[in-house]
Amino acid sequence: MSVLNAVTWFEIPAADFDRAVQFYSTVLAAEMRTENFMGIPNAFFPFDQQGVGGAVVLDPDRKPSYTGSLVYLNAGTPENLDRLLSRVEAAGGGLVVPRTDIGEPGYIAVIRDTEGNQVGLHAPRTM
Repeated sequence: MSVLNAVTWFEIPAADFDRAVQFYSTVLAAEMRTENFMGIPNAFFPFDQQGVGGAVVLDPDRKPSYTGSLVYLNAGTPENLDRLLSRVEAAGGGLVVPRTDIGEPGYIAVIRDTEGNQVGLHAPRTM
């Protein structure tokens, strides 16, 4: 069996679920579907069922962390990355690493969300 993606699912922990959902909904300009899954509140990032998916979770066993794993969300295009970054501070977050050219793979930035997590954003280089 060949592996297509190293990641299939991710979860970003929240201390204040509603605040975190509002933050990501605002920054991504996308509605996040919420539901309880196995007794845990989840807000799902938009994704197609064939790709990698993830959620903001309010799980008592997980704590937000500035020094934990770093997940990169797909920003789509370099122009969209700039739009996302322009909404971070107004949504209550902060910029950790500004838009940075990483060569052939494109551009990245790292933000701090309202919960204290660091989250990366990636936009492939457009040709």
